[in-house]
Amino acid sequence: MLLNSYDKNGITVLEIEGRLDASCAVALKTKFRELSARQNNFVLDLSKMDYIDSTGLGTIVSCLKVVSEASGDVKLACLKDKPRMIFEITRAYKIFDIFDDLNAAIESFIQ
Repeated sequence: MLLNSYDKNGITVLEIEGRLDASCAVALKTKFRELSARQNNFVLDLSKMDYIDSTGLGTIVSCLKVVSEASGDVKLACLKDKPRMIFEITRAYKIFDIFDDLNAAIESFIQ
């Protein structure tokens, strides 16, 4: 898994590339905690995420919990078909705002 972050319009975008599974969940939590010390609103760009398992999903939920406690939010953008299926099967789509377009996800914080 590769992580890249940048700010766009005051929102932190965190790109996740590759597999998000038990082997790299701690790396995501660590990076997210670093970033959340400065910012409470995030868009996870998942356009390059090929796979997610239950541990990876739990990690994303954990990230949401961290910023929710500080009145922030995590929105998801550009889910591929296989990872999207995990969100549908587990009904995790009910707790996240999921966008097909990265810019739409970012702009949703402004509206």
